[in-house]
Amino acid sequence: MSIALKLSEFDTVPADSAIYVEGQKIGKILFGIDVGVPELLLAKQLGCDAAISHHPKCAFPLIYSYKVFCRHVQQMVNAGVPQQTAEEAIRKKMLTLEVMQHKKNWRHSLDVARLLNMPYLNIHAPLDELGRRIMTRQIRQETSKDATVNDVVNALNKLPEFRNAVTKIKILYGAESNPAGKIQVSHAAFTNGGYEILKTYFKHGVNTVIYIHIDANPRALEQLKADNVLGNLIVTGNIASDSVGINRFITELEKHEISVIRLGIISPN
Repeated sequence: MSIALKLSEFDTVPADSAIYVEGQKIGKILFGIDVGVPELLLAKQLGCDAAISHHPKCAFPLIYSYKVFCRHVQQMVNAGVPQQTAEEAIRKKMLTLEVMQHKKNWRHSLDVARLLNMPYLNIHAPLDELGRRIMTRQIRQETSKDATVNDVVNALNKLPEFRNAVTKIKILYGAESNPAGKIQVSHAAFTNGGYEILKTYFKHGVNTVIYIHIDANPRALEQLKADNVLGNLIVTGNIASDSVGINRFITELEKHEISVIRLGIISPN
């Protein structure tokens, strides 16, 4: 966890990341996008010293994990959105995320890990932040000020995780020939910002927004058209985008002589 925080420049462990079962002398790790009960059993069978999940699991330290959604506010403010407007943009979805916590089984994976005596943790926002920075840097290095939306897609496709992904980067709103203009990678804030945050970016001078995924609700995009909101939305794919930051972290773990078995993570080669 300390290595992840240092790489991403986080001062503290965010609410969507936690150590569930502590351990020492970690030399071999099973690391997956989603590590729950079946993967914990696999880790035990493979002789691993610990199991790491990227996505938060149902364990009670994460009952307030939804609060990481507030990171959208600072990202919007950094992009030129007024503070009060940014806070209003997250309000509805923030409440929905909070209510959803009440239906989860908060001890299931945690109790299994303890019974197996398997050190277990998840690291979410810090690794997503690593990925967000890599994606942002890639776009800046590979595009010019007069770049089109398609140029942004091509720049991202040069990263191996996107090149090797089963899913392909999609332009879900706008057009590939549109000027990219001001670009924002909206990532590392628990989950996608949905319609409200997207609309807010477009109305405050951001021309192209990059989400790693978006809810399957075509009415949101239809509403943008109905409201005559101009902008471009690129969706890069959840697993491919998550893998960008995860692979950078795994490289650092290997420098510490830790062997890592990847599970569901897209190859960086």
